[in-house]
Amino acid sequence: MDYSLAAPKLLCAQLKEARQTSSQNVMSLGGILFQRAWLQGVLVSASGEDGRLILDDGTGVIALNISGEFRQRQWRAGMYVMVVGAYLMRPAEPPAIKVQVEQAQTPFYGMVCSMIEICS
Repeated sequence: MDYSLAAPKLLCAQLKEARQTSSQNVMSLGGILFQRAWLQGVLVSASGEDGRLILDDGTGVIALNISGEFRQRQWRAGMYVMVVGAYLMRPAEPPAIKVQVEQAQTPFYGMVCSMIEICS
């Protein structure tokens, strides 16, 4: 993972526009190169047992692949989460984010973060 590349805050709809570059695991969107993406939204599917959650950010949905200690958490549909992780595009599979997850304590917390980002 190249941490010198941006981890842009994106919407699911924007991720559909991203294209893989000639470099392995590097994506491009509007001239910005990235390997990781930052999304926020509501979990609409949270079985979690297979390490997959489904996030809806209001513009679309994306699978979240979680591993390790995060599988032990009690994920529930309706939870508001912020995720930053590697954006994965594999042949014959839907796009997914391999993530480290942080749970926002309330939906209001997530809205405050968004307002701060826009204002700063």
